[in-house]
Amino acid sequence: MTRSNASSGRSRFGFGAFAVRWVAALILVLASYNPSGTSFFHWVTGAVGDGELGALHLFIGAVLLAGWSVFIIATNRSLGSFGVFIGGLLIGAGIWLLVEIGLIRADSARAATWLALVALATLLAIGLSWSHIWRRLSGQLEVDDD
Repeated sequence: MTRSNASSGRSRFGFGAFAVRWVAALILVLASYNPSGTSFFHWVTGAVGDGELGALHLFIGAVLLAGWSVFIIATNRSLGSFGVFIGGLLIGAGIWLLVEIGLIRADSARAATWLALVALATLLAIGLSWSHIWRRLSGQLEVDDD
């Protein structure tokens, strides 16, 4: 008789689980700032310029800050500084390669900004998922002793 993943206390981690984390990271990053002008940054700077900064701005800012805290702390704890550096290097080199072979274009500052934001979201999603990925690759369980 086999035990289900739920009864053994281990959940299945696959592409779908990573995709959910990546979409969440992308929403967080693009809601905070994006070059289209429809981000928290643009909303707040417009409100400051108009003298209409209010409680809703503070509340949404606090929600975004909480989201950033979760993603940054999880990424730093799972990857460490060197892992973040290596992950950023791999993602950046991958984007450069895709640009060089013509699969994506980065012919303007706006396009480069979009690519950097997607790269940041990808790095945050990897950081949030790394313990699951590590367990699948190595069979070892990571435990945070802090």
